Amino acid sequence: MEESWKGHVLLVPYPGQGHINPMMQFSRRLISKGLKATLVTSIFIAKSMKLGSSIGPVHLDVISDGFDEEGFPTGGSSELYLEKLEAAGSKTLAELIVKYRGTPYPIVCVIYEPFLHWALDVAKDFGVMGAAFFTQPCVVDYIYYNIQHGLLSLPITSATVSIPGLPLLESRDMPSFINVPGSYPGYFKMLLDQFSNTDKVDYILINTFYKLEAEAVDTISKVCPTLTIGPTVPSRYLDKRIEDDDYYNLDLFTLHASISTNWISNKPPRSVVYVAFGSISNLCEKQIEELSWGLKNSNYYFLWVIRESGQINLPKTFLEDLGEKGCVVGWSPQVRMLANEAVGCFLTHCGWNSTIEALSLGMPMVAMPQWTDQPPNAKLVEDVWKVGIRVKVDEEGIVPRDEIECCIKEVMEGEKGEEMKKNAKKWRELAIEAVSEGGSSDKNIVELVSKILKFKN
Repeated sequence: MEESWKGHVLLVPYPGQGHINPMMQFSRRLISKGLKATLVTSIFIAKSMKLGSSIGPVHLDVISDGFDEEGFPTGGSSELYLEKLEAAGSKTLAELIVKYRGTPYPIVCVIYEPFLHWALDVAKDFGVMGAAFFTQPCVVDYIYYNIQHGLLSLPITSATVSIPGLPLLESRDMPSFINVPGSYPGYFKMLLDQFSNTDKVDYILINTFYKLEAEAVDTISKVCPTLTIGPTVPSRYLDKRIEDDDYYNLDLFTLHASISTNWISNKPPRSVVYVAFGSISNLCEKQIEELSWGLKNSNYYFLWVIRESGQINLPKTFLEDLGEKGCVVGWSPQVRMLANEAVGCFLTHCGWNSTIEALSLGMPMVAMPQWTDQPPNAKLVEDVWKVGIRVKVDEEGIVPRDEIECCIKEVMEGEKGEEMKKNAKKWRELAIEAVSEGGSSDKNIVELVSKILKFKN
């Protein structure tokens, strides 16, 4: 294999599950086009997961986030973590590029998540290409672009927000950092800084596909050199052109694959509600109680992925009384579950990875957004792509059990649910078209690889 590599690309995600997975998958796409791809994790992640030098064809290497022994600081300060990440990350990323200069495969391009905007400065200091890989949808990226460039002023006081190329947005549709001013200031600054130096970038890559967000892509392409390269979902579920590619194979949490697989194996087609809220979101005790009863009262089978820290807040005897009706696990191979014919609905926080996986697998959704990009994603799911229904919250910000039950039944058996299923099937077909040979994303990846090879030579 090494003799056929035409160039070496370093991929640098933000050190979190929802950021590593799409870059891992994109690495496989680049390798299928003849490049050598090395995915970079933090030293802490590599040590805690006992990672070797590769996962399948994807090579692995590390940089420091400043917390090599303990990971994210126990004090939970995002500002401290991001400050250390930039200082330690910049230094060790530079050392990594130097290390590979002494090999037959020097780094030609750094593909970095723009949360780590400083990675582009490091790449340019060494005279290599830099491409920003956005892990949120184009609509959300362009909202942040408008704020960073002073085209959208904060705080927003109007009832609706109109941004060229985007659907009309209400206050509740905006990213939570905008909707709740002053929340998580460290992360909000990180999001705005994504576009702080993109005037130097060779390409902006977005994990979406053209027909899904055509108007937004056309709009942002006027100000940034943009390529859609998604969906970054394992090839088995889309074009089937990459061998042995059916899962991301890098889980930061203990995976309970056999529990989920065994439980769902005997369930009838489209009878199960799959419930998951990602690797970061934590529901409060009251919301967990309401969700528990909403799922149970719906009378559908359900597979609920909830970390152990949340399971302690389940109602008393809830687990004991489930029987075969429900299964609760700490972590699950999500893409495999969404592809299972027994699943008929995805109750989701609408993180972008979860959303685009559902779209790629033709799965209708009940949208229950929590924070960051999830509210605008839920808006797109319900009103633009029409593949789901968004829950309504009460005056305390809680989604009550009867609302959860009603939304599940609407998607699983209602008239609107039938339309959602048709639309979900349509978007799946378009996702497959995008990554198949000659599709929009495939052509964009070919263009990127061609530019990398020309740069190398």
